[in-house]
Amino acid sequence: MKPIWKWIIGILLMLVLIVLGVAWYFSRNWKPLVETKLKETVTNATNGLYSIKYDDLDLNVALGNVTLKNAELVPDTNVYRKMVAQKLAPNSRYHIKLAALKVRSFNLWDVLKNKTLFIKSINFESPDIHMVQEYHAYNDTIVDRKTKTLYDNIKDVFNAVNVRDIKIDNVKFKFSKIENGKSSDIVLDSIGINVHDVLLDETSINDSTRLFYTKMVDIDVPGFTYDLSNGIYKAKFDRLKINTRDENVLLTKVEYAPKMSKSAYFKTKGQNVTMAVMKFDTLRLEKLNFKQLIDDQQTIAERIQIKNGSVSLYNDKRYPKKATSKIGNSPHQQLMKVQKLIRIDTVFVDNIDILYGEHSAKFNREGTLTFNNAKGTITNLTNDSLSLQKDRMMKANLSAKIMNAGNLNIHFGFDMLSKDGSHTYSGTLGSMQATSFNKILKPLLNVEIASGNIRKINFNMSANDHRNWGDFRFDYDHLKISLLNAPGSDIEKKGIASFIVNQILINDSNPDANEKYHVAKINYRRVPEHSFFKTMWQSLLDGIKQCAGISKEREAKLMGTAEEAKTIVDESKKVINKTGNFIKGIFKKKNKNEEKEN
Repeated sequence: MKPIWKWIIGILLMLVLIVLGVAWYFSRNWKPLVETKLKETVTNATNGLYSIKYDDLDLNVALGNVTLKNAELVPDTNVYRKMVAQKLAPNSRYHIKLAALKVRSFNLWDVLKNKTLFIKSINFESPDIHMVQEYHAYNDTIVDRKTKTLYDNIKDVFNAVNVRDIKIDNVKFKFSKIENGKSSDIVLDSIGINVHDVLLDETSINDSTRLFYTKMVDIDVPGFTYDLSNGIYKAKFDRLKINTRDENVLLTKVEYAPKMSKSAYFKTKGQNVTMAVMKFDTLRLEKLNFKQLIDDQQTIAERIQIKNGSVSLYNDKRYPKKATSKIGNSPHQQLMKVQKLIRIDTVFVDNIDILYGEHSAKFNREGTLTFNNAKGTITNLTNDSLSLQKDRMMKANLSAKIMNAGNLNIHFGFDMLSKDGSHTYSGTLGSMQATSFNKILKPLLNVEIASGNIRKINFNMSANDHRNWGDFRFDYDHLKISLLNAPGSDIEKKGIASFIVNQILINDSNPDANEKYHVAKINYRRVPEHSFFKTMWQSLLDGIKQCAGISKEREAKLMGTAEEAKTIVDESKKVINKTGNFIKGIFKKKNKNEEKEN
């Protein structure tokens, strides 16, 4: 080897030894300085609310590595109580424990020369986070107090801090909510969090491409079940995924349901209060504004997708129902009453089965009405008055198979700014066998359709808080009805009564036997205690009765005819009363005497 190479190698070895020596010196002598500065920064940045402690700090300046072992961020309870008394305390506080905090590949030269800190990665090992939320009303009313940004807290030490990646695996998270002196907890395990490109400098807080200094936060939460505060319902999901860069939230296997059986639910309630069970395979929010959601609890998104699931609603007439006015509680009116802003461009519904079940007190049986494979869109779902000045209409276009047989298409238009709940609804029902409705008619009314071919139903309605009006067309043929004896009787059907109903009271087709086509002109006045949907069904019921030829005048005439014919007077009266109840029952309309009887 030539002497010159010996010199070069010697010089390089000498430089390495010098660098190692300097690194050792800095590691040895900077450690107490770093420890002191770290603790001061945490205390000052949180106004004394938090302190940091750890077992050991391993600083390797040459490699740009720092490791905190068994680190803990501890809130000071006494300081927090003083802040509460001074109306300065935040609603939330945290207690965080880490097996290790590893900072990798920072550049000491940039720190010394430019006061800038670049870190390649930070890894949190086995974090245990306890978040305590305690609401303070003054945080809603004080808006003038200026709070320090995260950059304000570090600018005396660094001009800028940039972290390429932060990885937080297997997070144990406990959320405790303190309300009226009582605490309720949510516990989550094995959460994964990845954060990409964190930048703290003078301008990054205002960078619209960043959410709280970051380019991306990716969160993966495994399955979780939460008992709601009423003690009756629970909410659960199989997985929650959040990505702030894509602005998406995905929930899978979502469920909202009582923690008990139907019988136990109504026994616990002691009233006929609707029981709801909702299950969805997929619930996705797209282009969600996370900053508005976090800062102001406003839900602003371009799209919501609800896919593959079911909604089941149950009532039990064996229990009393509290009569209260439903005026002003239509779906669009309730949306306008929500205190926090909601603005969603489009809601997509795909393959949702809807079931209504009701248990009869009189016959002790449950009847069901189903809308299968419901799909469609809801557009301009918002309570934002500024947006509604441009377009005041929320629209819903939906389709389903009613009783898994007939194709139902319905279109709603809701005037969101109307003072009296103005809205429209129109739709069509395609061909199906009328006998499909026996699943709800027979259990609840002890009546069944013997035969009937529904060719088409078409309606076009306008409505408000007090009235529904419009046109209704009902094309059908071969309609025959069977009135039944009480359950358990030796003879199931009332032959004579059924014969009179079919021959006298109901047109078996439309057009009728005289080739007259009946078009219903609906003008239905709402009963204040009836809900939005019950009022809508009762309005359509009025159309069915008119198309079937059952006008008030015809009923009165039939009553008079029956009085003249002594041999059928008693049976006719029973038939007319029974038929009236049957027609009302198609859409759940019941008179007061019947409700008392139930």
